[in-house]
Amino acid sequence: MAETIRPHINAWLVVALLFPVALLNYLDRQMLATMGLSIRADFGELQGVNGAENFGRLMSIFMWVYAFCSPVSGFIADRVNRKWLIVFSLAVWSAVTLAMGRVHDYPTLYWLRAAMGVSEAFYIPAGLSLIADYHHGATRSLAVGIHMSGIYLGQALGGVGGWVAQDISWRAAFGSCGFIGVGYAVVLCLFLRERTDTASVPLAAGAESPILPANNYPGVRWLGFGLLILCFCLPSLPGWAVKNWLPTLLQDRFMLDQKSSGLYATLTTASAGFGGVLLGGKIADVWSRRNVRGRTWASAAGLLLTVPALAGIGFAPTLPLVVICAAIYGLGFGMFDANNMPILCQLAPARFRATGYGLMNFAGIAAGAYLTPLLGRLKDQGTPLSVGFAMCAIPALIAATLMLVLRPKERDCGAEIFQ
Repeated sequence: MAETIRPHINAWLVVALLFPVALLNYLDRQMLATMGLSIRADFGELQGVNGAENFGRLMSIFMWVYAFCSPVSGFIADRVNRKWLIVFSLAVWSAVTLAMGRVHDYPTLYWLRAAMGVSEAFYIPAGLSLIADYHHGATRSLAVGIHMSGIYLGQALGGVGGWVAQDISWRAAFGSCGFIGVGYAVVLCLFLRERTDTASVPLAAGAESPILPANNYPGVRWLGFGLLILCFCLPSLPGWAVKNWLPTLLQDRFMLDQKSSGLYATLTTASAGFGGVLLGGKIADVWSRRNVRGRTWASAAGLLLTVPALAGIGFAPTLPLVVICAAIYGLGFGMFDANNMPILCQLAPARFRATGYGLMNFAGIAAGAYLTPLLGRLKDQGTPLSVGFAMCAIPALIAATLMLVLRPKERDCGAEIFQ
């Protein structure tokens, strides 16, 4: 009996250990957007005529670096011990966050933000592929959803960063989060374990994997994978607009201070997203037992919710209506977010999944990195952020349609090798 229960306990232990890492991964990056007013006051480059565009560049340098490092990080995660890659990633980006609280010039802040992009890029592909290896079939979407809920909690706490910045100091917010992350890396050293009984473990030199021989990826459903990348990329445009510019939109439209705008923007979308990843994960697991396309249906349903929500964020006339639309957006995006790795598992065998998710991250974050400074430039030129938000409903609708076109053929690509 113990032998049948223990793997199940270990599988959920991995989710529990990685939940705080996901939280810190998004908290540390999200605080910049919610503490914008305080940070801009300390740097001349973020004020004046081009201030919004320069602030957009500060956010987008992280995204561009993160995007280009993601395929590399995924490729590496498929070939090394993912435990130590995760520990390394967390320790380095936490040290960078700690250093950001001590910087006094814009160029240094800019390059530290770029360094954060490098270090954070190594976490998500490794973490999600490790969870996917521990969870098969009936628990995979829920397990990924619980992990992703840590991301949404991190976004929500990012709103508290605006509060801390306004009432105490933005430097204290960066410093405390960096210190916590370095400490938690030690916890992972002691308790996190790599999965050692699947083909996802690193191979000895010269050994051949039953799924992925050297320099080749047999078993990958390439057409479906290409479509999944597009489905991941398009919703990232509104996704990063919400993360990076919603606090500013609320400040511009409803004259909110930094504390209130940060809390409204992050707590509303992230709290709803927290529920969305759990709901979307559970629904997908149930539907997938009945139909092989169940996960894509759950993902498409979530994307369809975001379409009217984005239009409402842009054009709803009152703050309560905007908040409701933001909550609907968060719920729908969470349902979509919970199922990307599980759908990838239907299209690619285990030894390609970290690489595959790294490529998806590249496409999605590169799209957001392009849009973020563009919205800032349009704002400097007189185009309201509300127009940009409403226009983001178009790529979300296209992505929902493409997700319904996606037709995976099996519930777990390559699983037959282990049966």
